[in-house]
Amino acid sequence: QVQLVESGGGLVQAGGSLRLSCAASGGTFSTYALHWLRQAPGKEREFVGSANREIYYGDSVKGRFTISRDNARNTVYLQMNSLKPEDTAVYYCAAGPLSSGRVRIYDTWGQGTQVTVSS
Repeated sequence: QVQLVESGGGLVQAGGSLRLSCAASGGTFSTYALHWLRQAPGKEREFVGSANREIYYGDSVKGRFTISRDNARNTVYLQMNSLKPEDTAVYYCAAGPLSSGRVRIYDTWGQGTQVTVSS
């Protein structure tokens, strides 16, 4: 069973950048799809992006956020640029089986990391 630990969150001014990391242990990292989601207070969890058989993003972050994965380090990254106050949320990493199309299965979750963007 894979375990996930996120890091890299913090406080940043609008227009700034942060890079989140999600380190995995257990399982075979290269066989997992890795996903990023976020949840702001009082709001539903929102899809951010996936590193699955392809990499793709939610509409609200497309063009600003970039996902990359390093299978040698068992880590997936979320580079966040041009941050906005509405990006403030707890960001979660999730893992599941690789899948085709845009099907996403979230089997395992990390504990989350807080990102706060000040205006």
